Amino acid sequence: MGNKLIAVVGMSGSGKGEVCDFLVSVGYQKIYFGQVTLDEVEKRGMPSGEASERTVREEFRARLGMAAYAILNIDRIRVAFEKGDTVIDGLYSWDELLILREEFPQLQVLCVYASPRVRKERLAVRRMRPLTAEEAEARDRAEIENSAKGGPIAVADFTIINEVNDKRRLHDAIKLILRRT
Repeated sequence: MGNKLIAVVGMSGSGKGEVCDFLVSVGYQKIYFGQVTLDEVEKRGMPSGEASERTVREEFRARLGMAAYAILNIDRIRVAFEKGDTVIDGLYSWDELLILREEFPQLQVLCVYASPRVRKERLAVRRMRPLTAEEAEARDRAEIENSAKGGPIAVADFTIINEVNDKRRLHDAIKLILRRT
């Protein structure tokens, strides 16, 4: 049995980070696609926050196409996956998924779903990079309209409904999925 590669997808505030943190706690290595955005914002001396991050994301995609984050992270994924089980946090676009599935046919996609109301509540109080309701709505629109985020969500191999803030319940759902991968 080879190493496992799981991409966690979902809208902001759905619980992707918690799923990834759990997978790391059971031995997975994490590749966070968005780290290249945060690094670029810092490199340019831009103010941290959603507006700068959106600008950089959209510039990367304008330059490299909708597969930008797969392209920018594929070498990191290869290295991690050769070492062991790996989780990808931040896969967005259909084009990214196609590139990764071509390179890694064993890739499994896990969607974490929460309603817009629940996600807005979570985003308003999260420790890192909290968003107002207006910022959350703008991010949703940008992710759906500009990054084709719906494709990977629609074809996910597994889906977890994460409406209740109950980590134990979420972790149990992840364990069940891990037994099926």
